[in-house]
Amino acid sequence: MAGKLTWLVTGCSSGLGEALALAILAAGDNVIATARSGQDSAFERLAPLKEVGIAIMEINVTAPVDVLNAKVKEAWSITGQIDVLINNAAYIDAGVIEEIDEPFITNALRNNVFGPLNLTRALLPYMRVCQSGTILFMSSVGAYYGAPGASAYSGSKGLLEGLVPNLALEIQPFGLRTCLVTPGYYRTQVIRPGNILYRAPNHLPEYAEMNKLIEAGCNAADGNQPGDPRKAAALIVEAVQGEGRCANKQLPERLPLGPDAFKAIRANCEAKLKICDEWESSRVGLEGI
Repeated sequence: MAGKLTWLVTGCSSGLGEALALAILAAGDNVIATARSGQDSAFERLAPLKEVGIAIMEINVTAPVDVLNAKVKEAWSITGQIDVLINNAAYIDAGVIEEIDEPFITNALRNNVFGPLNLTRALLPYMRVCQSGTILFMSSVGAYYGAPGASAYSGSKGLLEGLVPNLALEIQPFGLRTCLVTPGYYRTQVIRPGNILYRAPNHLPEYAEMNKLIEAGCNAADGNQPGDPRKAAALIVEAVQGEGRCANKQLPERLPLGPDAFKAIRANCEAKLKICDEWESSRVGLEGI
């Protein structure tokens, strides 16, 4: 893509979001980095990015639609245009299905699906007028295989996997693009104790040992993930810009990041193809067709 771009990125207080903001700046583009307020305000959490010249804003993607509309209007006024939105903000609340309830799952959907879609809808009218824009959603390898305790998080990412291809077709006539970025395991703070949550409301003794294994597994993996978020961020920027390693490549509908992501997606596709081969060859369900 020619010319300097302006990016709006959510969830930039740490991890991949922070790495993305720095990679965008290093590539010479403009970036507005955002975060929600927690124990510290968003501005305190984003202070290191502001110190290097990155514009910062407070955006909580779970805020009401009118608030998000106002935030997008404010962001647009800062730079005059937003070319790329990265819906990066998310959270993980672990719990096995029998121990969680509808509000538990709804909260995951509000953070990981409804919020990003509301923010996207707030920005789309501006991008449609410009007939140009790119919207990225962060998916997960968790959408491609099962893991105990991961239903709310992986299910929310799986819903994005089903929704975004439809959005892509709907906005393509206006010159707009979408991409589902599917990272493998990167050394971020996402599964650090205190960041990943274990708030299942209906604890059952039958799952006590499983829950111990889930938490122990996350603790053991924290800090030992194979991927470097700085390298992932740099590749995402190049993919959107169509430069560097991604020169002459079209931004794909799905962008896997890391060998483990490619392995998980390939295994998922191969398993589905195997089912098709087995059941199609047996002609089960084809009678009368």
